[in-house]
Amino acid sequence: MNWMDEIRSYVPWNEQEKTDKNMFLHCMNVFDNLLNRSSIVAHITSSAFLIDKSKDKTLMVYHNIYNSWSWTGGHADGDGDLLAVAVREAQEETGVKNIHPVYKDVFSLDVLPVLGHIKRGTYIPAHIHLSVAYLCEADERETLKCKPDENSSVSWIPFDKVAEWSSEPHMVKVYEKLIYKVRDLGL
Repeated sequence: MNWMDEIRSYVPWNEQEKTDKNMFLHCMNVFDNLLNRSSIVAHITSSAFLIDKSKDKTLMVYHNIYNSWSWTGGHADGDGDLLAVAVREAQEETGVKNIHPVYKDVFSLDVLPVLGHIKRGTYIPAHIHLSVAYLCEADERETLKCKPDENSSVSWIPFDKVAEWSSEPHMVKVYEKLIYKVRDLGL
């Protein structure tokens, strides 16, 4: 199934996801190049919500641009295999090699605002990330290693502490939703 079909067939979990899915579908109809950053208004990103085997911690990075603890992820950059993008980004950003999807299907759809910022000396205007997220598991015994050009730390954070560690209120709501979904599924 291609990435567009994955999004079209995704069954929203709540009202936020239903509304955000509609935004995805609208953007897919309006913009030709969503898999690339050249689509400066909105583009696809893919994230892994990484959990440990006991399913009570998540692996997060301290993101240099956002100055906040956040999940791993990145731009599709033309790659339509969004699960592969999520896993690759998680490996690159954490140093963990053994990352496995709990499900191969999309776990969450979120429309995320990005404020204008400087990246590698270039101003990036405000835009929207059409975030496709996957639920993945990693072994917390593996050695963690940050990716200095993107993050300055990597840590396993207990689910009940995520809201304290993240300084982005809009993302705290996303993480709380993901944690609730993990618990709701009884994994």
